[in-house]
Amino acid sequence: MLTFSPADYEAIGLSVKVAVTATLFSLPLGFLLSYILTYGTFRGKMFVEVLINLPLTLPPVVIGYILLLLLGRHGWLGGMLEAAGIRIIFTWKAAVIASAVVGFPLLVRSMRICMESIDRQLIHASRTLGAHWYDTLFTIILPLSTRGIIAGSFLMFARSLGEFGATIIVAGNIPGVTQTIPLAIYDYAASPGSESMALTLCVVSLLLSLGVLIFHEVINKKLTRRS
Repeated sequence: MLTFSPADYEAIGLSVKVAVTATLFSLPLGFLLSYILTYGTFRGKMFVEVLINLPLTLPPVVIGYILLLLLGRHGWLGGMLEAAGIRIIFTWKAAVIASAVVGFPLLVRSMRICMESIDRQLIHASRTLGAHWYDTLFTIILPLSTRGIIAGSFLMFARSLGEFGATIIVAGNIPGVTQTIPLAIYDYAASPGSESMALTLCVVSLLLSLGVLIFHEVINKKLTRRS
């Protein structure tokens, strides 16, 4: 039987909260960049693509340290936020930013793959009939990109649930404040005699991931039947 301490419940709740927040805040920007990279032609496009996919190849600890330099008290962005009375480092908001940066490439990649599969003749036909770009976007591209949006959201959510390296650097490991499931597992694994608690949270993490993936497959099959 799985037994949890109050700190474990807080870690589970915070993990879900961080993953949901990171996914929701990333969706608009992810869709915009996917649209621009799929249908836009401009100088520096390759650089933008490389920049977006860079978190896939960088160690999460490196990402966390870069965010720490940027958002820290003496950082370029952190200094302005500090002057405005906004503190990011070592709060749950920092965990959201870390998860968003690490999972963002998965979100964009899924949406781009779906957008690139849309028949260009549909888009050309709408333009020929006098539709503005925003009409084409909301009546053709957005509806036909639904599967990619859903797939990318689930992938990013699952990735955010398991984020560790960037989070521990930029948000710390503060129980009840920034300690997510992976950070709690790390604490238990480093403490003699706490192996059973670490295993319990590993099971929770596994069940959450399985639930996310199964739910995604169910929705994907329903969308496939409708189409």
